[in-house]
Amino acid sequence: MRTRFAPSPTGPLHLGHAYSALLAHDMARAAGGTFLLRIEDIDQSRARPEWEAQIYDDLAWLGVTWDAPPMRQSDRLPSYRAALSDLWTKGLLYPCTCTRRDITAAVSAPQEGAGPIYGPDGLVYPGTCRPDTPPSGPIPEDAALRLNMRAALAHLATPDRFTFEDETCGQVLVSADELISEVGDIVLSRRDFPGSYHLSVVLDDAAQGITHVIRGEDLFEATKIHVILQRLLGLPTPAYHHHRLIRDDTGKRLAKRDDARAIAKYRADGATPEDIRRLVGL
Repeated sequence: MRTRFAPSPTGPLHLGHAYSALLAHDMARAAGGTFLLRIEDIDQSRARPEWEAQIYDDLAWLGVTWDAPPMRQSDRLPSYRAALSDLWTKGLLYPCTCTRRDITAAVSAPQEGAGPIYGPDGLVYPGTCRPDTPPSGPIPEDAALRLNMRAALAHLATPDRFTFEDETCGQVLVSADELISEVGDIVLSRRDFPGSYHLSVVLDDAAQGITHVIRGEDLFEATKIHVILQRLLGLPTPAYHHHRLIRDDTGKRLAKRDDARAIAKYRADGATPEDIRRLVGL
């Protein structure tokens, strides 16, 4: 087993992070496997060195140790560019200049049938910028890049459906129709960064040799995107374990804005690592 914890240095770690890190660390140690740390600093506008330093400090205090130097996404740009170039050459990407407001307006326009469909990334893209034929020439630098989901599925040897293993619910079947209608043409590269969460997490897991991805159930739908990217890029598909989420008293999932539940706040108030384990049900 090789697994990892991959926080973003955009705020303090909270109880939800503690649960995910401890669970993955415990599972790796129980299996005699390897536990790795990855700093997902893809959002350079929000990433801060002080938050990264606090991640290391909080994890060490919790008793979480990692078996190799941490990987940082900001060091991985050449790999992301190479993968984008590969997908562009295959005719599976196209530039998109739509803003979020443009997408909202397009999907909100009066039309027959059901209302707007939401996927892992929010509103499913209506295809405004999707070309009839694959674009040629160099990759444009002034636009986001979207995956043409229909073309991507047609590129695969078995495009109709595929499966992946989830340790919490068994074998998951994903159909082509589901990916086209409920996921759509997702963004794989933004104007300000040559990559996206979906692309980088797939490439980084492969680079670190991850065999088991342990993360929150809120990312279950995104796993469908990751598995098709793995197939398109010729990468192995890990086993997945989507764990429960840590929620507040009202049932809302914790977020980084919930500073009152930050690990650093518990530490300052005199809590012990064992207290944190008890609070998250470990």
